[in-house]
Amino acid sequence: MNENTTFAPLLTRAATAETTADPSSVMTLLADSEGTGGQLTSYRSTFAKGAGGAPAHFHTKASEMFYVLDGSLQVLVGEELSVLERGDFLLVPPHTPHAFAAAPGAEADVLFVFTPGMARFDYLRLLGRVMRGEADFEEIKASSEQYDNHYVDSPVWRAALAERG
Repeated sequence: MNENTTFAPLLTRAATAETTADPSSVMTLLADSEGTGGQLTSYRSTFAKGAGGAPAHFHTKASEMFYVLDGSLQVLVGEELSVLERGDFLLVPPHTPHAFAAAPGAEADVLFVFTPGMARFDYLRLLGRVMRGEADFEEIKASSEQYDNHYVDSPVWRAALAERG
């Protein structure tokens, strides 16, 4: 191992990767911080047509990267709405409110990367349970500090969701 490397190479095979699913999306857990020496956390989400994603929130410690593998993803960054298409990349720095969902009438397949990494897989599992009705959203709100996910109100995002129906 390189003297500057604090973790071993990590390979996650598609066939054996853990997934968590709800009625509108499937998240494939790829790399959490303990396997990357804290460098990053990564997962892939596939969203059904018009599926919701995340309400407006921000992170205090991590930058969040979005790479659209296929489809279209509607995003809010600050107070600006836009649609990311296949091949588009977005980097959201810490303390920047953002939200996302499959674009209206579209599916989306997105690779997410957080850097630096933190143990987020338990958050994603909890999110799946909430979306399936197996846990209460209050559990997510209570975990804001633990998972560095801080929810905020966004009139722009509320309006965008209202237009979706």
